[in-house]
Amino acid sequence: MKANKPQILLTNDDGIKSPGLWSAAEALAPLGFVHVAAPREQSSGMGRSLPPGSDGGLHLEEVQVNGKTWEVHAIGGTPAQAVLHGVLELTPRKPDLVVSGINYGLNVGPGITISGTVGAALEAAANGIPALAISLDTDSKYHLSHSTDVDFSTAAHFTAYFSKLLLQHKLPSDVQVLKVEIPAQATPDTPWRITHLSPIRYYTPVPPNRQVDNNEGKIGYRIADNWQTAPQGSDIHAVHIQNVISVTPLSLDLTSRVNLDELEKKLKDSMAS
Repeated sequence: MKANKPQILLTNDDGIKSPGLWSAAEALAPLGFVHVAAPREQSSGMGRSLPPGSDGGLHLEEVQVNGKTWEVHAIGGTPAQAVLHGVLELTPRKPDLVVSGINYGLNVGPGITISGTVGAALEAAANGIPALAISLDTDSKYHLSHSTDVDFSTAAHFTAYFSKLLLQHKLPSDVQVLKVEIPAQATPDTPWRITHLSPIRYYTPVPPNRQVDNNEGKIGYRIADNWQTAPQGSDIHAVHIQNVISVTPLSLDLTSRVNLDELEKKLKDSMAS
């Protein structure tokens, strides 16, 4: 019975047709029963958003994965909404694990709050479910594509590796998500390191190229000029300087790591002066 197996909910932000999603599905299949609920449309950059304009449609589709037919759901909503629909409607019980990915392109540094890949994992964590967000370094020309030129095999290997770890071991209470970044040239033998978020941005915003103020224009992005200054021990440094896999533990607690009593006193003293 499928309900007796570990229940794994798989989603992404690149959409239901992404080859990265299906590489992850194939890798996860031996670990439990994999329910796929992913955005119907490309949903990169959605963060953890739950926009009220999403239609919430549940579209049952059939996909061939490694010679087998999978019934999956394309969700009319964001990655975080796909997680909620999966948890509330599509799984027989609360999932044991949520996996988000495999993403085209890295999610590193302060940019992770923009990421739909990470946003989906955080939504799972907010519902008390251990979660994995996994991304593969790719050229930016592939970021919004479903290109089959990208080899997801190594990232799929580590998707299964870290998913098995999360299914078998309870992480510390302040670790709700493992964020995994795979270098472009990684192999299954590439070592991994526990890292922290870089304070330096890897992708920096680029203004729209407008000819007239009221013309439509999208903010773009490019690789930041100073990414090499990301400190040792950070996710960017691990992937791009050490060429190892970055594994960053994430917490939903965004409280600044300061002495709260001292900060309160300082602010009150400054108001009194």
